[in-house]
Amino acid sequence: MPKAVLALGSNIPPAKENIDRAIEALSALGTVKEVAPYIVSKPEGFAEQPDFINTVLILSTPYQPLPLLKKLKALETRLGRTPTFKNGPRVIDLDILFYDDQVLFEDDDEYPLFIPHPRLQEREFVLKPLSYILSDFVHPKLGKPVYRLYRELMKKKGKPDCHIL
Repeated sequence: MPKAVLALGSNIPPAKENIDRAIEALSALGTVKEVAPYIVSKPEGFAEQPDFINTVLILSTPYQPLPLLKKLKALETRLGRTPTFKNGPRVIDLDILFYDDQVLFEDDDEYPLFIPHPRLQEREFVLKPLSYILSDFVHPKLGKPVYRLYRELMKKKGKPDCHIL
């Protein structure tokens, strides 16, 4: 069965419990194989909001990428996410980072889908937990393993902005 690597984030209290509930609900979409440690991170883009709790996980799923994305967006709504503004606070955010080793773009009117996620290599709050469970996984577009992407990002940033919960 295909494996999707998902990123989860929340910053509306109780953020950790929101992620726990999302992980439990994801079992309806497949089998959660592995969950990375939870990370605390500062918000990006709009600073006047609570810190985020983030993690990543591996989901073995029968769903192809676009149907999976649509199910994830429906799950976000079921868990209480309401539209806000770009980079605003959210009860839950679910993103597909990788889907096996595929590279694809689907220009769906409702949900454009990019796999791998186009900005994951710029996000410590994604790469740090990802390095715990898929350190040697090679980014199918960049041709570099996760641990190297994380190391390069940290070299560029100089100091970490995230820590394990």
